[in-house]
Amino acid sequence: MLALTGMIARNSVILIDQIEKDKAKGLHPWDAVIDATAHRFRPILLTASAAILGMAPIAPTVFWGPMAYAIMGGLAVATVLTLVFLPALYVAWYRIRRPEPNVGDNPPEAGQKAEPGQPVLVSHQLEPTA
Repeated sequence: MLALTGMIARNSVILIDQIEKDKAKGLHPWDAVIDATAHRFRPILLTASAAILGMAPIAPTVFWGPMAYAIMGGLAVATVLTLVFLPALYVAWYRIRRPEPNVGDNPPEAGQKAEPGQPVLVSHQLEPTA
């Protein structure tokens, strides 16, 4: 169980550290959580997969089998929780909100002329075909 705890803690620390580094670079906290999770998804998944598959040869043995199955199952569940639940918990714990769009990014009202660089909302209506 100590080995399982160490592997889970390592993955969590890696993800939290990446979030903090992204925030230090000036990213909005919401974007830092999303970017860090996407950036660390593959390394966390690969290290967990390597550890799980590394336990496969000793899983059928009588002496080491129960420990191997416990580590394999626990690490699989913990990896999913690290990649899904941990970012959600971080956002909830620090009360991070999704950034609001800038006021200048709103499209012009109907009948108004768009200023240069301002997005334009285009509506396409389909005509019925007879």
